[in-house]
Amino acid sequence: MNKIFWGGGAAIIVLAVLAFALMGSPNQSAGNRLQLESGNEDENGHVALESMQVTLYKSPSCGCCIGHTNYLRGEGVQVNIEERDDMASVKAKYNIPRNMQSCHTAVFGDYFVEGHIPLEAIAKLLEEQPDIDGIALPDMPAGSPGMPGQKNGDWTVYAIKDGKTSTFMVI
Repeated sequence: MNKIFWGGGAAIIVLAVLAFALMGSPNQSAGNRLQLESGNEDENGHVALESMQVTLYKSPSCGCCIGHTNYLRGEGVQVNIEERDDMASVKAKYNIPRNMQSCHTAVFGDYFVEGHIPLEAIAKLLEEQPDIDGIALPDMPAGSPGMPGQKNGDWTVYAIKDGKTSTFMVI
């Protein structure tokens, strides 16, 4: 696929297919991440969105993490919440630099997704499958999925590989 069309349900279907495919072994190499399992496709050959499962690590006291969880669930993603009193250990496990951290960390297959990242960036990550550890939208920008307020300006989503950052996309 060369393009994702963000209108209607096309992005959701693409995201579902790619995210489900990432649910394979965490020891797969970056070049071998997509391996669709048969029997979970709809009549059009797309993996059912309900098949996508994500683990979201959050503090028990964080309300905006529930907002982002509801955003993902609204898109059909099955989110398993794991509450942690020590979120620093989760950030350390995934080698997320302090200046890239947000309030919660979600795990999509082999990738972490740090913070209130819009579905469009997650879909790009899962479609392109870059050789990175994950993506981050630092802090908790107003208007991002799960956060109140209006979006003011662009958001830079960062790619993280071995603790080093680069721009993944600007939304």
